[in-house]
This record gives sequence, C-alpha cells and structure tokens, in this order.
Amino acid sequence: MKIYLIGLPGCGKTTLGRQLAQHLNVPFIDLDAEIEKSERMSIKEIFKFRGENTFRKVEALLLKRMTDENDQFIMATGGGAPVFFDNMQVMNQLGQTVFLDVPAREIVNRIEKSNKGERPLLARLAPDELKDQIEFLRSQRINFYNQATHRISAETIELEDLLIKLQLAR
Repeated sequence: MKIYLIGLPGCGKTTLGRQLAQHLNVPFIDLDAEIEKSERMSIKEIFKFRGENTFRKVEALLLKRMTDENDQFIMATGGGAPVFFDNMQVMNQLGQTVFLDVPAREIVNRIEKSNKGERPLLARLAPDELKDQIEFLRSQRINFYNQATHRISAETIELEDLLIKLQLAR
C-alpha cells in the first residue's frame, strides 16, 4: 500500500500522514524532510540559494526514489509536487493519491499560527496577501489535484474521514 497525500500548504498532509501511518503501522515519509536530509539544507535555503527549479528536480527524483525503495508507506508530498514533471502520474500509477481540499481561509489561519517562515512561497506575505496567494496557488494546481484517486473536502479533516474515504475504517 502506497498512499500519497496531496494538497495546498497547510492542509494537513503531514499531520494526517503521521496519524494514518501510525494507525496502519506503515512507514511515514515526509517528502520535504527527505529533501532537506538529502540536500543538507532547509527548503527555505534550497529556494534561496539554488532556486525553485533545482528544488523541483530534487523533489521529483526523491519522490521516485522513495516510491521505488519502499513497498508501503504514507507520504506527505509538498504542495507543488503533483504539478511538476510527471509526479502526479507516477503517484497515481504506483499508489493511491488523496487530495486534502481545505478552504483557503482555514489554511491561512493554520499557516499564520505555525511555521509560515519556513514556507518559501508564503513567508513574507501579510494575511490578506497570504489568502490571495493560497487562492492563486489553488487555481494553478487544482487541475493536478483533481487527478487524485480520492478527495476529501472539509474545513477540518480527521483521521476517521481519511480511513472511511480509503475504505480502511473498521
């Protein structure tokens, strides 16, 4: 079983991914954390010193490597991962993809309360600009996200919602 969680920054991919992996007793992979480990620098630093293009190439390479090297896992992808190269196609061919569709206003609330500074595309934005940027990112990425094998749309998404959608609830 390979399950990829996709969606905008702040939609809950990492939080739900950890919970789901623990519940199913399978490994959890945070793709951004794997990139940081591989490159020995933070995502923010990669964007600053090497640029988004280099980041996206590393992201695609590690997505494929992690998929090839692991028989089962829950993976939290970065918000842009499905958009670049053939990542969405790879994920859909080799596992199940779940689009966590959370409204922009809720994502803004979450990002403002958490690690906004670590999100290179959002770090320097005021709250109103942040909402506009989240809505812009959604408009640019929605065609890719809509290719997911599953979609959960809600302001808050709980582990039980995910288990039901994946038909794993007992």
